[in-house]
Parts: sequence; structure tokens; C-alpha cells
Amino acid sequence: MTNQILRKKRHAKIRKQISGTAARPRLCVYRSLTSIYAQLIDDVAGKTLVASSDLKTKKGSKVDSAKNVGLELAKLAKENKIEECVFDRNGYKFHGRVKSLAEGAREGGLKF
Repeated sequence: MTNQILRKKRHAKIRKQISGTAARPRLCVYRSLTSIYAQLIDDVAGKTLVASSDLKTKKGSKVDSAKNVGLELAKLAKENKIEECVFDRNGYKFHGRVKSLAEGAREGGLKF
């Protein structure tokens, strides 16, 4: 099995347990080879509340830009009066860019 198939299987297991609401949305992370994306999703309504990515600012290392994405997402969440969320790592291992994004979001004031 390829790594992508294994990641999809891990993600399916995680999504059985995790769901976002309007009061406590799901922070979903997507990591491509070049960029990282993060969204706060209300699964009940099926809407994305806040989204951020590193497409506009690609300065420094990928880990640094992931942390900036987390900080920006937390700032946008505060503007929309969101303080808590559920973290969905999307089947990725919690290290490197995913961990850096989570730390940035926590520094920005999101609780999960």
C-alpha cells in the first residue's frame, strides 16, 4: 500500500470520532508538497468558517510558514469569536509542519 492510501485510512478512523460544530469547529489541516492549508469547519452546517494558507507569503522555511498560517488562522478565528476547536490532523503524523501549525494556532489563542 502507498503512503497516501495509508493516510486516507488513518483519516477515516479519525473522522469517525471527530466532528465540528458552530461552537467548537474542526481545525482541518491539508499538507501538500509545497504549501499548507488550514480551515475551521462547521460539520453540522457543512460550511467553512475560517480558512488560511501560505500561498500569499512563502518566505523562509516551510515549518516557519506553517506556524504563520496557524497564527493567521487564530487571528481570523478571534475576529469571528471562535475560541475553541477540535484538531483534525487529516491522517498526517503530528510532527514537522503539522505540529508547527498547531503550535502557531495555540500561540494565537485557539484552544484544542
